[in-house]
Amino acid sequence: MIIKRKVAVVGAGLTLFRRRMQETSRELAWEATKMALETAGIELKDVECVVMGSAPDAFDGIHMKGENLADGCGGWRKPYTRVFVGGGTGVFVPIAAWWHVASGHFDICLAVAEEKMSPCHPHPQWAFHTIFDPILSRPLGVNLIWIFALEMHRYMYKYGIKKEDIALVSVKNKANALDHPCAQLAAKITVEDVLNSEVLVWPVQRLDISPITDGAAAIVLASEDVAKKLTDSPVWIEGVGWCLDSRYWTNRDLAYPKYVEYAARMAYKMAGIHNPPKEIDVAEVYDPFDYKELHHMEGLLLARKGEAPKLTKEGVTQRDGDLPINPSGGLLGVGNPIAAAGLMKVCEIFWQLRGEAGKRQVPGDPRTGLAQAWGDLMQIGTVIVMRA
Repeated sequence: MIIKRKVAVVGAGLTLFRRRMQETSRELAWEATKMALETAGIELKDVECVVMGSAPDAFDGIHMKGENLADGCGGWRKPYTRVFVGGGTGVFVPIAAWWHVASGHFDICLAVAEEKMSPCHPHPQWAFHTIFDPILSRPLGVNLIWIFALEMHRYMYKYGIKKEDIALVSVKNKANALDHPCAQLAAKITVEDVLNSEVLVWPVQRLDISPITDGAAAIVLASEDVAKKLTDSPVWIEGVGWCLDSRYWTNRDLAYPKYVEYAARMAYKMAGIHNPPKEIDVAEVYDPFDYKELHHMEGLLLARKGEAPKLTKEGVTQRDGDLPINPSGGLLGVGNPIAAAGLMKVCEIFWQLRGEAGKRQVPGDPRTGLAQAWGDLMQIGTVIVMRA
């Protein structure tokens, strides 16, 4: 694709993140859409195309979920695309929308991501069970937590990382979420609380993991000329990256997310970033488990291999630290509506770079931010770099 022009985010919207919300999927999508349009100062008729992201149809118990959601996110009578790359969807949605505008095809594109996990019965893990290879993996009785436990254990073993150092991530993020008005699982907890919580699959315990969540997020993207007419403070999309690794978890290095590194390098090259820890002012890193924040920091080249826990322990990743990570509270604190989770992080970077994050605002004057997501069968990395 030929990049013809710059693209900015000019509005963002976010619903409450909760379990068993009464709203339908379409209502959630519309609530986020309406807020994004209002903050951008436009109406739905001004939107030229829509990109929607949502997870497997099984979560809602319907077929052709993308079509079902179209009227909830304003996708009727407009060019409309649904994308899905598992948990990476929330960042891939704005990447797909960026293509539409950067290519010159459209001036204004609406990007919406929605997830309603709680209607899934008896539990989302049953829906996840169907993603595994029916010959090689499914007969083992695996589920995602089972595989994440293998990955977490391998990461701890290879680098000599203690469980209590990983638990600090959950403590930090749940505390950060106390300042987020949409948060589902904000709490003041201790390392001991994490270590004493129920063991799910060792070493994964209940407070290591994000909750089942319903929610939606939306942003408005505009071409440079249009963005400057709509706002005095556009947030520019400077770099995007994505990578798809082998779907067979037995074939990957569980101690290091190479797919995230490849996606990050792609985004950094586009954004002209050469020293990520020094040039990124704030990052929203995908954290469905506490160890994944550390894992992904290293894949994003924000920390050396095995050293992210040290940065967390030293307070570097705190909201007022030298490299704030997940000042929103992340998925551990705000919630994890899978397809919408990454777009929540893009919204947070938008608000942080405009100085509109309220009590969550990182100190100083952040100019460059990053949002990252990860998904499917642990092999997809999506990254977006934004500048004020």
